[in-house]
Amino acid sequence: MNAVIYARVSTEDQTCAMQIRELREYATRAGWTLSNEYVDRGVSGAKANRPALKKLMTDARMKRFDAVIVWKLDRFGRSVQQLIENVQLLDSSGVRFVSITQGIDTDEKNPCGRLLLHLLASLAEFERETILERVRAGIANAKAEGKHCGRPVRVFDRAKAVELRTGGLSWRAIAKKLRVPVMTVVDGVRKGSHEISASAC
Repeated sequence: MNAVIYARVSTEDQTCAMQIRELREYATRAGWTLSNEYVDRGVSGAKANRPALKKLMTDARMKRFDAVIVWKLDRFGRSVQQLIENVQLLDSSGVRFVSITQGIDTDEKNPCGRLLLHLLASLAEFERETILERVRAGIANAKAEGKHCGRPVRVFDRAKAVELRTGGLSWRAIAKKLRVPVMTVVDGVRKGSHEISASAC
């Protein structure tokens, strides 16, 4: 088995020595060959940009190893969502994920490991739905209080825009003249033209 290890500490004054030592010992006991060690030092788990983890995931897609060994789940994912996405990506690439202090192993022969993947996926879906529900409730409440949701309303002289367009001016030129985005002018003029046509009927 060709394996790699991943370790992380949040601050520069901390050390990954203990994590790395235990991960190496685990690989030795399992009879696995360690081909690489990916280490992020002084990188908070809350940060999206973790160079060593990014390189590990890139190498996983290229199938450069068979297993990833970590000391603990929170060393590997900055959030439940990212943890699940990373583990699922490893699984889809045929790479085994092992967390040695929590007894987690996604080996396809390990039914508990497969169950964990399904549980994590369900948890992620539940988290996404909960967030969406909160957002919808917040928007509904804001609208009920008369607050505007979405893009800011652009106020401009639509009749003037229609006049300029009728006179042959380009959308960009009209937008510059009225100091509003081009698409705001386009939508406003088209809406204005539609209302004029409707009122004439």
